[in-house]
Amino acid sequence: MDKETTYYFVGIKGSGMSAMARILHDKGFQVEGSDISQYTFTQRGLEDDGIPVYDFNVDHIHDGLTVIAGNSFNDDHPEIKKAHEMGLTVYRYHEFLGQLIKDTTSIGVAGAHGKTSTTGLLAHVLSGVAPTSYLIGDGTGKGTPNARFFVYEADEYRRHFLATYPDYAIMTNIDFDHPDYYQDKDDYFSAFETFANQVQKGIVAWGDDPYLRKLETKTPVYYYGTSDNDDFQAVDIKRTTQGSKFHVTYQDKDLGEFEIHLFGEHNVLNTLAVIAVAYFEEVDLNEIRRELLTFQGVKRRFTERTIADMTIIDDYAHHPSEIKATLDAARQQYPNKEIVAVFQPHTFSRTIALMDEFAESLNLADQVFLTPIYSSPREKSGDVSSEDLGAKISKGGQVITLDDVSPLLNFHNAVVIFMGAGDIQKYERVYEDLLSNSTLNNS
Repeated sequence: MDKETTYYFVGIKGSGMSAMARILHDKGFQVEGSDISQYTFTQRGLEDDGIPVYDFNVDHIHDGLTVIAGNSFNDDHPEIKKAHEMGLTVYRYHEFLGQLIKDTTSIGVAGAHGKTSTTGLLAHVLSGVAPTSYLIGDGTGKGTPNARFFVYEADEYRRHFLATYPDYAIMTNIDFDHPDYYQDKDDYFSAFETFANQVQKGIVAWGDDPYLRKLETKTPVYYYGTSDNDDFQAVDIKRTTQGSKFHVTYQDKDLGEFEIHLFGEHNVLNTLAVIAVAYFEEVDLNEIRRELLTFQGVKRRFTERTIADMTIIDDYAHHPSEIKATLDAARQQYPNKEIVAVFQPHTFSRTIALMDEFAESLNLADQVFLTPIYSSPREKSGDVSSEDLGAKISKGGQVITLDDVSPLLNFHNAVVIFMGAGDIQKYERVYEDLLSNSTLNNS
């Protein structure tokens, strides 16, 4: 890392890129970057830090820069191409992350889902007890000078996490995902096993995942869960409308009771993984207990608001297991309310590959609505539609559009959960506007 250079981010408004840029800025490095002119939710943090953000223009590439290229942009992007032609040092985002975590005790959080929530929880807890830098997939990043810990989200897409060699890894699950890149679940597993063999000190893995149980690695693996064959086990779990309490044992040693103001079994499991890392690093568990009580969650994970008599939840869930976890959390917090799911399928390939699993998980709601499939720059069309998914759903499955979300107005004193990784929030805003207007008209 060079104090004499300026770090220039191509695609600085990306969630991971903006977080990384802010980390470098926090550490006292010169940072600037370029992106599209359209306003994004990550822009406010960059503006608050005074980081210059330009429109794409090759004239911004000059001597004295180290270029960090966002993974959404190929080497033929004009700015990246010019940087290579000039002989500037160019890193891909994931490659630079491998440099950034050096000289700290680094913890990478990997998994098909649960990465962001677990990374956010771990970053919050460790920040309360020791200097900690972190990079979270929701666009949050913080660089702390002389940090003891560096917590980051280890993204398996296109095997990007193989550019990092952390001290510890948390592995939440190996459910098959990214069918546009991975051939099958065995190919997916092979990426995780390679990553596991790059971990230096220890791996903390969910014990109920059959693929994680098959890991062959020279690095010690410690399993967490609710079963007797887990190294870290949650016992005496009490789930209420205020959160969860549970005792933790490590290989039959009682580590005491812990409490979280979070909902769903998945948050108990995420907490177990955090406790395990803290235990191995000999962090005072009473300090961990204190920090757990103040964690409120990460962006776009079970974010709630109330309009009229309706509770509206925004969640990033876009995989069947994530949908189950989100609905489980809603049932815990609102056991006496009707749960309405509004789901936006994300990419055609994922919808086809996981069609039956999506239907099964969505049927855990009381009523289900779908939006048209959200395409991606890599995949603009496919041989499947939301109507195909809706036909497999017994709890509704009607497809709504931005022009007409009025069927959602038929519910009262209920919980509506908008789920998806695309632009599902557009539907949420239209619904909220309708709900607000109908409330005003009836008052």
